[in-house]
Amino acid sequence: MASWHGQVESTERLTPTLVRVVLGGEGLAGFTVPEATDTYVNVAIPPAGAPYGGVFSPAEVRESHPQETWPARRRYTVRDWDAAAGLLTLDFVVHGDQGAAGPWAASARPGDVLVFEGPGSGYLPDPSADWHLLVGDESALPAIAASLATIPAGARAVVRLVCDGPDHEVALSCPGDLDLVWLHRTGTVEDVDLLADAVADVDFPEGRVHAFVHGEADEIRAIRKHLISDRGVPRADMSCSPYWRRTMTDEAWRAVKRDYVAAMDADVA
Repeated sequence: MASWHGQVESTERLTPTLVRVVLGGEGLAGFTVPEATDTYVNVAIPPAGAPYGGVFSPAEVRESHPQETWPARRRYTVRDWDAAAGLLTLDFVVHGDQGAAGPWAASARPGDVLVFEGPGSGYLPDPSADWHLLVGDESALPAIAASLATIPAGARAVVRLVCDGPDHEVALSCPGDLDLVWLHRTGTVEDVDLLADAVADVDFPEGRVHAFVHGEADEIRAIRKHLISDRGVPRADMSCSPYWRRTMTDEAWRAVKRDYVAAMDADVA
C-alpha cells in the first residue's frame, strides 16, 4: 500500500468516545479513494521514544528498525474525502488511554502529522438490492454513515446500532426510507446479545437484502450465522467483519483474528 501523511486541520469530539480528525496538507496530494463506503486507511502510530517521527515511511521503518520500534498499525474507515479541498476525515473511537490511535486522536492538535497507508475497500451498497440492513457499533459508524448517504429515495435502510447511551448517539440521515434503532449497553452480560436480538426481531421486508454487519467479533459472528442459517441470506449479499473482540487488546486480537474469521466461516459451511 502507498504511504501518505496529513496534517491535522481540526478535531471535534462528537461523543464522549468518538473524536473526529480532519487532515489536510501537501502530503495528501494525489490521494484518491475507490468507489466504496467502507474505504479504509491503516494509520501508523510510532511508539514512545521511537527513533523517527514526523513524516516517515512505515515500510522503510519495518525494513530498517527493530520490531519493537515499529509503528502501531490500526485500520480506520474514511468518513469523508473532499478531493476539491484536499481534506480527509477520520473518526476515532477513544477509550481513555487504551490502544494506540485513540489516545493519539484525543490529544491531536492542529499541525500534528499522521502517517497512514492505503486506501483499501470492500463494500458499497448494491443499488439493485430491494433493501439494506446495516448493523454495528461505534467502530462501524463511519462506514454506515457513508453508506446511508448513497441509498436512494424509495429504498429502505434498516439500521441497528449499539452504543453506551443517548449521549453516544450521532445524527444519521438517508435519502431513502430510514428505519433506525439505537441500542444502549447496560454494562451487564446481556450486552453481548443486544445486537443479535435486535436483528432477530427485525420484520424482514420482501425482496433481496444487502447487509453490512461490522463490529465486535462475537456479536458479528452470531448475527452472520443467523442471517445465513435462519434468514437464508446468501453470503454474497453480505459484508461481515469482526473489527475487535471483548476482553482482548488490539494486539492480542490481531494475532488471532485470521483464525477467528476462519472459524466464523466454518460455522455455516
